[in-house]
Amino acid sequence: MLRFFRKTIFLELLGHPFTTKELFLRCNCMGYFGYRDNTGDDKTADSPAKRLKMAGPLIGTHNGHFHADEALAVYLLRLLPTYRNASLVRTRDPEKLRGCHTVVDVGGTYDDASKRYDHHQREFTTTFPGRNTKLSSAGLVYMHFGKAIIAQHTGLAVDSEDVRILYEKLYDDMIEAFDANDNGISTYDEAALRKAGVEKKFNDRGFSLASVVKRLNYHWDDDSDGESKAELQAEEDARFQEASTFTGEQFVSELQDKWKGWLPARAVVQEAYNSRKRYDAHGRIMVVPWRKEGVPWADHLYALEAASSEPAASQVMYVLFAESNEPGSKWRIRAVSVEGGGFENRKDLPDAWKGVRDEQLDQVAGIPGCVFMHASGFIGGNKTFEGALKMAQKALEL
Repeated sequence: MLRFFRKTIFLELLGHPFTTKELFLRCNCMGYFGYRDNTGDDKTADSPAKRLKMAGPLIGTHNGHFHADEALAVYLLRLLPTYRNASLVRTRDPEKLRGCHTVVDVGGTYDDASKRYDHHQREFTTTFPGRNTKLSSAGLVYMHFGKAIIAQHTGLAVDSEDVRILYEKLYDDMIEAFDANDNGISTYDEAALRKAGVEKKFNDRGFSLASVVKRLNYHWDDDSDGESKAELQAEEDARFQEASTFTGEQFVSELQDKWKGWLPARAVVQEAYNSRKRYDAHGRIMVVPWRKEGVPWADHLYALEAASSEPAASQVMYVLFAESNEPGSKWRIRAVSVEGGGFENRKDLPDAWKGVRDEQLDQVAGIPGCVFMHASGFIGGNKTFEGALKMAQKALEL
């Protein structure tokens, strides 16, 4: 892909008969747009790449090795009308940065009034309101522009309660991890884990968004020998743009999910929680009603329980929900995970049922209509709601 981009730009420089429109389409299809020349090479002063610059304000960030936080910060800005056509310069030259409208992750200054969002200075200690993690450039941009971005995407009023809820939820579920990663903050106190003798069961270093961005820093192009500084910088800028688009698309997907799924589900889960003692006298079974669009329930259940004065004996152990969005759907029974416990459940489904299916499970459980029970005991299914409810009620007894 990068080789294709390089040939597109430099064939034109050598006189290849691309029209301006053709050149724009070839570059834009690869997500390479809005870059300003930052090499100082007079020979490229009127290059096609420079002619592709946008009419919007100029964003600045550093060149060289890039991280997930500034990649996301640039994308977040471009979600707003003010920055939609913004150009980007990647440089550490103070003079060039001085000419930028907005600068992220470089420059040694945090000042919202002048649109400077660096976090590397020694005295920097800013955190998101009510949180403890020091911000990165992604968190700084999100803190100042997040509500406007959410309002722009959803059409909600920027000062509405729903925007406030989404603003905080997105920070907690996504942005804070960018901040922690860039500032070298672990999810857990690693020293305390070692002292307690807790060891990782496997390595997940290549599994995060940050690890994807890290890999984009490197390229293994055997044709790179002999390329000019301008060519190498153009390739690096293209990889940064790929990283920015990747992280930004994940953010937009997360926002869409929280807005369209998580937020509307709050009222549905609240009603389900309030009605749960219809199915178990202690309230240990919660039934999520069928909805065509589905109902994400876990976050809301934990929040409702945390705000409740109910005793621990009334914690929800099992949740029932429809298997699909089709009317007459089969039903699932799900063991509720310990909050923050990953795959640890408050109460597994019965050991004797684990890994058993269909008629054999009917016989083992003594309940008709059983479909399956996962081998780990966290989820199972029945052909009917009544069958799933009986499975939950019986599991509480075992």
